[in-house]
Amino acid sequence: MSGLQKPAGAKPAFQTSLKGRALRLLGQREHTRLELERKLARYEEEPGTLAQALDELQAKGYLNEQRAAESLVHRRAGQYGAMRLRQEMQDKGLARDLIDQTLAGVKDSELSRARELRRRRFDGPPETAQERAKQMRFLLARGFSGEVVRRALGSGPEDDSV
Repeated sequence: MSGLQKPAGAKPAFQTSLKGRALRLLGQREHTRLELERKLARYEEEPGTLAQALDELQAKGYLNEQRAAESLVHRRAGQYGAMRLRQEMQDKGLARDLIDQTLAGVKDSELSRARELRRRRFDGPPETAQERAKQMRFLLARGFSGEVVRRALGSGPEDDSV
């Protein structure tokens, strides 16, 4: 039985390293450094080991803030407006310049995305003031600007310009 004993201080075989946990999370979807720090902080046994593991992943290209930003926009742009996307990116710890750069491409499609979302959610254009208010609240809550919402609910030719 003495040959089966583990040395003092050895980790159990089932315990996953911080880097392994981070790679598993990155395999599911792109994460920002701040997201991984938040999710993995409770598993850090020695101070500094998490930062070191994330530095290694970043150096090898597994952890990339640009890819995380683009992934978030790709996943969420069909459901949300630029203001909501900006807020989510800020919550995930992305730099302001990176957020501005990533959202620049989304601004052009803001009106068409708002119209498509309204079309999917509601049967048709609002016929009453109550229906119009309901559709406006829905689009505003999804992060579209007031101007985009006004245009998305409008029916005149001047509402087609972006």
